Amino acid sequence: MAARILHRLRHALAGEGGREEPAGGGEAEDCPESSELEDDTEGLSTRLSGTLSFTSHEDEEEEEEGDGASEELEEPPQAPGAAAGTEDGEWVSAAERPGGSLLTRQLQELWRRSRGSLAPQRLLFEVTSASVVSERSSKYVLYTIYLIRSGQFDKAPATIARRYSDFEQLNRRLRCRFSCDMASVAFPRKRLRRNFTAETIAKRSRAFEQFLSHLHSIDEIRRSPEFLEFFFLPDLQAAQRLTCTGMYREALATWANAYRLQDRLGVCSSGRFLLTLAGLAVCHQELDQLSEAHGCCEQALQLLEAQGSHPLLGPFLQAHIHLAWKVGKDKRRSEARLQDLWEAGLPVQQQPSLKECLIKEPLE
Repeated sequence: MAARILHRLRHALAGEGGREEPAGGGEAEDCPESSELEDDTEGLSTRLSGTLSFTSHEDEEEEEEGDGASEELEEPPQAPGAAAGTEDGEWVSAAERPGGSLLTRQLQELWRRSRGSLAPQRLLFEVTSASVVSERSSKYVLYTIYLIRSGQFDKAPATIARRYSDFEQLNRRLRCRFSCDMASVAFPRKRLRRNFTAETIAKRSRAFEQFLSHLHSIDEIRRSPEFLEFFFLPDLQAAQRLTCTGMYREALATWANAYRLQDRLGVCSSGRFLLTLAGLAVCHQELDQLSEAHGCCEQALQLLEAQGSHPLLGPFLQAHIHLAWKVGKDKRRSEARLQDLWEAGLPVQQQPSLKECLIKEPLE
């Protein structure tokens, strides 16, 4: 480092006298900083592959910088903050010289562009456990995956449990619909042997994490029903079955996990989410947790505020009025909305209850 600084100082002091050749053993490397930056960038891409969607912006950057930038790039880039020359007998850092902060600007631009390629809300997928399940006619590995919002603490995790065939079916469905987007998405191949060794399970766990992260980074896929329902549809179906059989406590836990999954995935205004709120309200009410049931109805009515008609609007209004009376809350707004529906010709008295809607809703 001292030799490099001395070499650059000699060039600065030489002025118009021409360039001096480095003497003897004091030879300096041509562009060490440039090679270090290139290596670091490559390492960053490697570590984050499967999670980020990188795009080349070299052509755009050349157009934006113009001719002046091209002239600056021909000079050896200086490390940020390194001493680069003298002015009136005082040291001038690279960041203070005109054009000396080019490398810093390049790094900032690289970071800004890589951040821009992230999904709007960063979601992490982590395989927390994998267990071998043996049934009468089959044996498979069940992977438990947590959905974690980056930079936030979740009191209760949103979890799914899936086997290899579930991931394979998702991969097949997405490749049929999004063949171009899926061309760069890697998926672990099926093996005929050694599927239950610790090494294979560990490798597949990491592969499934990268697979889901890559899918979530693609806008069209992230919003597709195939991708979304892979996470929460099995829970909705299980919760519906448990509710129909009167196992409300078990159903409540499953509805709650489906709620968290949809919240993490950012689909809190869909019809599936309203059905989830209906399931939570019904189970809370059956377990005599009236305040919680009332809160679920209020959240659903807020989502339905802008909708003049919806199959669940009448049942939610009726349930909210009944629960508000039970817990001593204001019910006048819901009564007024229900009156408006009646005046609009909706047969309010013949509306099914929230529980009846929940049981009859087809989930396929």
